[in-house]
Amino acid sequence: MSDEYVDPSGNTEAFRAFQTSPQPVADQPSRLPLIIGVAVAVVIVAAIALWLVL
Repeated sequence: MSDEYVDPSGNTEAFRAFQTSPQPVADQPSRLPLIIGVAVAVVIVAAIALWLVL
């Protein structure tokens, strides 16, 4: 009984096709929560500094 799975390293042409196939690109996580968090922190620090000055 023959195997249905063909090992790409079994022959040079198949291995080269396997090696040069594009890798799936992982989705980058959204940076929006980080930007919002930094903006909120800046506003809080500015409010505290203004309260201390007055």
